[in-house]
Amino acid sequence: MSEGPVTLAVQRPNPEDWDHFVRSQARAHLLQLAAWGRLKSQFGWGAQIVALSDGGEIVAGASVLLKDLPLGLGRMAYLPRGPYVSDKSHYALLWEAIRSETGAAFLKVEAGHFHDQPAPDFTAMGFAPSPQSIQPNNTVQINIRDDEEIILKGMNQGTRRKVRKSLRAGLNYLRGSREDLEDFNRLMQLTSERNEFGVHSPEYYERVFDLFIPEHGALLLAKYKDRSLGAIMIFALGSTAWYFYGASSRENSNLYASYGLQWEAIQWAKARGCLCYDMWGIPDHDHETLESQFQERSDGLWGVYGFKRGWGGQICRATGSWDLAFNPFVYSAYRTALKFSG
Repeated sequence: MSEGPVTLAVQRPNPEDWDHFVRSQARAHLLQLAAWGRLKSQFGWGAQIVALSDGGEIVAGASVLLKDLPLGLGRMAYLPRGPYVSDKSHYALLWEAIRSETGAAFLKVEAGHFHDQPAPDFTAMGFAPSPQSIQPNNTVQINIRDDEEIILKGMNQGTRRKVRKSLRAGLNYLRGSREDLEDFNRLMQLTSERNEFGVHSPEYYERVFDLFIPEHGALLLAKYKDRSLGAIMIFALGSTAWYFYGASSRENSNLYASYGLQWEAIQWAKARGCLCYDMWGIPDHDHETLESQFQERSDGLWGVYGFKRGWGGQICRATGSWDLAFNPFVYSAYRTALKFSG
């Protein structure tokens, strides 16, 4: 802990310095890289990096997304999977810096601390539990430290059988290029229509590819007789890899291309030195509710839980979504509007 008064400078670091700082963190996350802000800035958000420095060295900070509120009420600041601080005393200074630098009416934080990561006391810092989440709170994380046979043994019997069958089925698994995004978007549209969930525009995935692949990610495809049966985008930073986007065709479903693709993704993550493979997003319920309802429900994230639960991972819930009101009037109007829109 620091002794005496804390005097730090507020700065807006350049993207290279900020990314270097993010990579140095134990909880380094893709959503805190400067490139994520550049991505979202082209699709309805603004982005700003706010940092605190000591003698020119960054000691705390966050990449913050900005969204205009309706009716000219100002804007919301949103902090996904951050911030990073080297001392607890930095939190109050950072919140104030975000307020002054962004001019936002309130700040939404989805820090992403999990069960084994000490989380800040948001209530003590004046935050309130948010009525609205942007990123999923619940996920399945697979420990990929061990060798492949141990990882396979950790799966349930059905998943393990389908993985092994997919590897014997004559499928060709390959690293996709930008030209393969046409297949990826076709499969995303098919999956969206089949499972009734929204997907991003083709332009969004093209920008994701340009910003993150190959340095931080990969597009993996499963082909059978030159026909793409499945495609996923995976990403990695530090010791964690994430499965963000994926789609599949019902053609030749008996070949279990989706299972083979996830196995390829795990191998890709291990080769990069990752220790955890995060399957990113399941319904926000406790284990008992998940297990009692997953066979009956297919709405929202329920449709993917049946697939993700079989991989031998651990269900992990993040610290949730928290709001800090800088302008109490605007924040109250925001909460009221959510009630009527729901």
